Amino acid sequence: MDCFHRPADRVAFAADKMRKTNLVDTPSLFCDVYGLEPGQSQAGHRHAVGDKLYYVLSGTARIRVDDEERTVTAGDLVCAPAGTEHAVHNTGTERLALLVVMAPKPS
Repeated sequence: MDCFHRPADRVAFAADKMRKTNLVDTPSLFCDVYGLEPGQSQAGHRHAVGDKLYYVLSGTARIRVDDEERTVTAGDLVCAPAGTEHAVHNTGTERLALLVVMAPKPS
């Protein structure tokens, strides 16, 4: 397993939908980098098991966790605990890059 990563060098984007690039995948957790073009979203969803962290590497987004929604920018961290509905929308004019970690990993 590769133990060292530069997420900003691995982020990918696509015109048709958000792109996920896996960085780390262990029995306990996963870590991805998400790339969203302006206007793209990750639809609201929930996980029965696993807390999810979104760390904003670059760009601006609106992230919702249950009924709370906020604008986030580079350096912000959002936690979506297991069972909460969460969603992401790139509201900015620039590309959005998110480091996403989830543990425990859903089966």
